[in-house]
Amino acid sequence: MLSVLILVPLIGAALIGFSPSSISGKFARVVALVFAIIAFLWTIVLVSQFHPGEITQQFAESLPWVDAIGLNYNLGIDGLSLPLLVLNGLLTAIAIYSSEESLQRPKFYYSLILLLSAGVTGAFLAQDLLLFFLFYELELIPLYLLIAIWGGAKRGYAATKFLIYTAVSGILLLASFLGMVWLSGSSNFALATLNATTLPLATQLLLLAGILIGFGIKIPLVPFHTWLPDAHVEASTPISVLLAGVLLKLGTYGLLRFGMNLLPEAWAYVAPWLAIWAVVSVLYGSSCAIAQSDMKKMVAYSSIGHMGYVLLAAAAATPLSVLGAVMQMISHGLISAMLFLLVGVVYQKAGSRDLAIIKGLLNPERGMPVIGSLMIVGVMASAGIPGMLGFISEFVIYRGSFAVFPVQTLLCMVGTGLTAVYFLLLVNRAFFGRLSSPVVNLPRVYWSDRIPAAILAVLIVIFGIQPSWLVRWTEPTITAMINTQNVVVAVSLDKAMGASTARRN
Repeated sequence: MLSVLILVPLIGAALIGFSPSSISGKFARVVALVFAIIAFLWTIVLVSQFHPGEITQQFAESLPWVDAIGLNYNLGIDGLSLPLLVLNGLLTAIAIYSSEESLQRPKFYYSLILLLSAGVTGAFLAQDLLLFFLFYELELIPLYLLIAIWGGAKRGYAATKFLIYTAVSGILLLASFLGMVWLSGSSNFALATLNATTLPLATQLLLLAGILIGFGIKIPLVPFHTWLPDAHVEASTPISVLLAGVLLKLGTYGLLRFGMNLLPEAWAYVAPWLAIWAVVSVLYGSSCAIAQSDMKKMVAYSSIGHMGYVLLAAAAATPLSVLGAVMQMISHGLISAMLFLLVGVVYQKAGSRDLAIIKGLLNPERGMPVIGSLMIVGVMASAGIPGMLGFISEFVIYRGSFAVFPVQTLLCMVGTGLTAVYFLLLVNRAFFGRLSSPVVNLPRVYWSDRIPAAILAVLIVIFGIQPSWLVRWTEPTITAMINTQNVVVAVSLDKAMGASTARRN
């Protein structure tokens, strides 16, 4: 069942890519959208058959692949990966729907988006470290080409920077994965096998360093963040939706799955430093967002800050904080995708994203009142207004992290206040006041431009009011994961204390 999620977009990409050159861009878009919707509906089928109380991997698939190097085709799904799969399916369909009908080389474009979706899906499903790495690298080239070919004026620079940073991330992760297998004496890369082994603390720390930096680049965390604003500014709107909504989550997912879960003793040892790292990312990202005049760049820097909350929750490593981390990943995926869609509509109709140029877009007669209203909803959700998913996800993180890291949690709460500041500046400058002369004759905004953001707004409000509909799928898996980690750390501490006592005697 799980292989279908990978095969459907791959088949769609092949059909579109090898179709006759005479087909129109509109037809290619429809075909891509059909395959994306099929993949999304299949994730809904999996949700309907998923048993939340079962903490083991469900719908597991296992086939031998390359025995000589210990690589097996192992797929599985649990409460950590399930909501991210649904998010990927939804945002892929929205990205295809939101793409321009008149873009150049449409067959290549839609094939790359479907290939990108297949790579992300495979990474979330992989239960083998080497298989995860292959899917993790699979999404690199499609995204590079999507930015380099269909991006803005500086697309070559932004795409090359993204490629270099992500390649370094992959090298570090591969080195850590190989070291983990070699030092543990395992014959394969299966997660189940590596979960049952325990390495010395010094070894764990060395391996964790590579994982932290590798996934820290992908998230991204300060100081490995500089590729993200450039990539967002130069990427087209649909690609920014996928980049912020889904691809950054590969980093946070990897930290939880491979860092915290496989190297629990080292994770507990460095947790205080990780919490400080989270504070730096939150405050730096929020401060940089305040200084921006480009709407898209402001939303891009906000992503750096909001991903820092996930690191804080993971550092605290309590069942409640990690549950909040998963909720924050979904929350940020929906909210950032919505904001980028709305900024894209503003840029398409007004011809600018500069807050010094565009004013008064909320004007009910000649402006964009519906787009402005949706932007206010998105801003409120990102700033953590009660009744929105952004509020409940951040509240759960703070509630779960405060007992472990009270000072760091309070400092991250300052970041929430700064979020309200920079998004209030955005809304006040761009949407309120008199309509500025450069944007006085705006083209009509059709409902086809509004529907994707409206769908995301509805989901943000629904899950904000009823978060249990999201939590119920994840909570048992997270609780079991954290309890197992705590047991391993406690046993390790007992052994260390016993050895110390023996030496003194």
